[in-house]
Amino acid sequence: MTEQTGGPATRSGGPPASAARLTGSDGPPGTGRAAARPVRDSVALGLAVGTSGLAFGAAAVGSGLSVAQACVLSLLAFTGASQFALAGSIAAGGSLAGGVAGAILLGSRNALYGLRMTGILEPRGVRRLLTAQGVIDETTAVSLAQPDAASARRAFRATFATLYLTWNLSTLLGAYGAGRLGSPQSLGLDVVGPAAFLALIWPQLRAGRTERAVGLLGAAIALTATPFLPPGVPVILAATAALAGALTAPAPGSGAAEPPAPDGPAAAGLP
Repeated sequence: MTEQTGGPATRSGGPPASAARLTGSDGPPGTGRAAARPVRDSVALGLAVGTSGLAFGAAAVGSGLSVAQACVLSLLAFTGASQFALAGSIAAGGSLAGGVAGAILLGSRNALYGLRMTGILEPRGVRRLLTAQGVIDETTAVSLAQPDAASARRAFRATFATLYLTWNLSTLLGAYGAGRLGSPQSLGLDVVGPAAFLALIWPQLRAGRTERAVGLLGAAIALTATPFLPPGVPVILAATAALAGALTAPAPGSGAAEPPAPDGPAAAGLP
């Protein structure tokens, strides 16, 4: 059969135009199932992680914040680690200014994510503000795990939308429920936050020796600094363990054998 301009075949032998539109790229043809996979994985991750907002809502009310204050914090800050750090600092008797400073420092890592994500998401105009709000650990990890830019953008949007809605709804439910039930400490809810963190990092701890070493070093730094430093500061210091892990890890192309990268969020060690 001869090739015709505009027909199903192409001069380069590549995929038909319909397949290119389906995959959002000029790469190999995909199926509807493959194109939907980033969205499916992202929604599942957003729902799973977003429910930890229940723990934050309870912790925020237990630290002395009102239900409204907890909800506004989730709406505007939308960075779980910083929010937990702020609530923990206030609950431990630290000043509001100190808690806010620690939360800002802890959340500053999102600015570094933004440097990497700008070239992938390519936001324009007012969309930059909305995109910046969504650049967090989970959206960055899921986006970078995708095989092409189109899939990365779909994954980012799906993760951001699902996680933002679930996190804020869970915050409201957790804060309102804690306020109705009484002190979270009396019900054992004060351990929910640390348990949620452990659940989030558990896949990373199982990934290899370097990850486990970083986790143990971070825990040792935090435990050592806690008796001597204000609340929130030990958490920031513990983050230096990640820098030590990055410096000791073998550089790409150094000859060390690397396992094949899995598809989907598992590539980032996420559930």
